[in-house]
Amino acid sequence: MKPDDLPATATATRGMRIAVIVPARNEAATITGTIKSLLDQEHPGPLRIFLVDDQSSDRTAENARQAAAQTQQGEQLTVIAAKPLPPGWTGKLWALSEGITAAQEFAPDYYWFTDADVIHEQDALTSLLAWAETGGFDLVSLMVKLHCESPAEKILIPAFVFFFFKLYPPQFITSPQKRTAGAAGGCILIRPATLARMGGIAAIRNQLIDDCALAREVKRSGGSIWLGVTEQSRSVRAYESFRAVGRMISRTAFTQLHHSALLLGGVILAMLVTYVVPVALLADGDSARWLGLAAWTLMVIAYLPTLRFYRLSRFWALLLPLTATFYIGATVGSALQYWSGSGGAWKGRLQDLIRS
Repeated sequence: MKPDDLPATATATRGMRIAVIVPARNEAATITGTIKSLLDQEHPGPLRIFLVDDQSSDRTAENARQAAAQTQQGEQLTVIAAKPLPPGWTGKLWALSEGITAAQEFAPDYYWFTDADVIHEQDALTSLLAWAETGGFDLVSLMVKLHCESPAEKILIPAFVFFFFKLYPPQFITSPQKRTAGAAGGCILIRPATLARMGGIAAIRNQLIDDCALAREVKRSGGSIWLGVTEQSRSVRAYESFRAVGRMISRTAFTQLHHSALLLGGVILAMLVTYVVPVALLADGDSARWLGLAAWTLMVIAYLPTLRFYRLSRFWALLLPLTATFYIGATVGSALQYWSGSGGAWKGRLQDLIRS
């Protein structure tokens, strides 16, 4: 069940104070829509937005202030100029830390971490709070609906979500008996006491895959977590070419494998056997052909719910072997970038470097 299906609990959460932390680096093109959507939330309690301008060279801060002024709710927005990035921190986590520090005087009941390219419907926060309060979760996260309009996005973006949930099954994430922990950084609601118990954002300050690292520390410190999908929040960041999607994958793929050549080889082998070999078997003998056809049919069936979520034709599922091959290439590219000293590139920063 998605958060969209849960009844709103506005009465129970009416007085809750929500501090929204928005880390932003050169997000002038998207920040206006994000700020307006946050100011338009139906939450009946106090809400403050802390936009952290992370050394932007464009009009990110100015556009955010103008957006707030246009809604006549400028007093709810605080724009913070982040200090220079300290050694040992990744950019997003440092920006979150700066926002949390500024928000402490507001004494929030929850922090809401959201990316600067995400647009939220009016009841998005209500649904998040409903999940957290009804389920008693310490951290609730949503995989927002990613931009999916260009041919490259239609082929590759649903597969990104599909593969992500293969790595992080939601039922394993929620289960206290499982060590699996995952979150989606575009939309995270977390209790301040939970964050303090795990040692604050500083506990994961050097993690490139910050959302899953946060979920891991919350679960490790005894907290409960939940991850789902939603259509109430969507990213407007476009990946219009195969190269753009490849760069997005390569930024963190080898980090996900703990920089292990052994794991890299294992993942490549597993992807080939699962998604590519079945197609190759179609050209083989009779028994092998039927085995390949059965495997291909099963992978198509498994992929269909993700395609329905993105409102795409089921025929895109037939391209999953080709899509998997692209992801293999992007993962190898991620390893090569790391070994060459250019890993984790994001908006002028290299954040995944070999440590001596």
